Amino acid sequence: MRKATFIIPTIVVILAVILSSVFVVDERQRALVLQFGQIRRVIDEPGLNFKIPFIQDVVYYDDRILALDTSPIEVTPSDDRRLVVDAFARYRIVDTEQFRLAVGVGGLSRAQTLLENILNPQIREVLGSDGVTSNTIISPERAALMQRITEQARTLALPLGLDILDVRLKQTALPQQNLEATFARMRAEREREATDERARGEEAAQRVRAQADRTVVELVSDANRQADIIRGEADAERNRIYADAFGADPDFFEFYRAMIAYQNALRGENTSMVLSPDSAFFDYFGSPMGRSGSLVMPDAAAAPAAIEAAPADAGGAADTGTALPEGQ
Repeated sequence: MRKATFIIPTIVVILAVILSSVFVVDERQRALVLQFGQIRRVIDEPGLNFKIPFIQDVVYYDDRILALDTSPIEVTPSDDRRLVVDAFARYRIVDTEQFRLAVGVGGLSRAQTLLENILNPQIREVLGSDGVTSNTIISPERAALMQRITEQARTLALPLGLDILDVRLKQTALPQQNLEATFARMRAEREREATDERARGEEAAQRVRAQADRTVVELVSDANRQADIIRGEADAERNRIYADAFGADPDFFEFYRAMIAYQNALRGENTSMVLSPDSAFFDYFGSPMGRSGSLVMPDAAAAPAAIEAAPADAGGAADTGTALPEGQ
């Protein structure tokens, strides 16, 4: 019983010693064996490994490709248009011992701080070099600029035990204080272009209206000319017809003209006329053949000196002059 009391603790101690002296490094890791803070062994290959228990410690580092997002920084290209850019980098630990000596106990967070301090100056230097403008940064030449940043940063990161695989620019924008000025300039340019377009449109509209007005004047003038020609031809035709009719039967033509004159002069139910008793206007009232025994046309100039519409008196006669029977 007493032996069992001593054997069990002994076995436990032996197991603890064995377990504390064994460690495993998998394929995603690198390891350093430290003794009192000093590097004793570097393990870059995965597998089962041993260390002195309670004296040596093991520190693990990631052997995969790591990512770093840098903080936004302002750069000034050669055209003096400030830009805000941020980048991301892909890197990995290639020298574990050098990495430990460079970053100390800070580990990966300390390494990212040092790496960002390397990347930001290189970004400013490359993007601010001669010949690099803001348009270059956002053009297809951007890939060549990122390659230059990668190569320069890789050289500076090697003393840290790091290999920078790639650097990419994520965002390229104007500083916030310049956005409003840029937008105002863009609006002013668009308003100027709109004003120019409206001016050109108004000029074209004026030309179209002027051409239309000229066409209207020409068409109206030509129409009036043709109308005058047609009216003149119609008047000539009318006079010819009158002349032919007068030449065919002068007596009847004079009689017809007299009837037309009577029709125009004697209108209404109570027509009163003031004229000379021997006026030739009423030649056809006394005789169908006129005073001369033949049809005599009253001259238009021999019409009554005054024609007025006035009511007849109780006997139905006119006030003065010759009385006319009602309805004649």
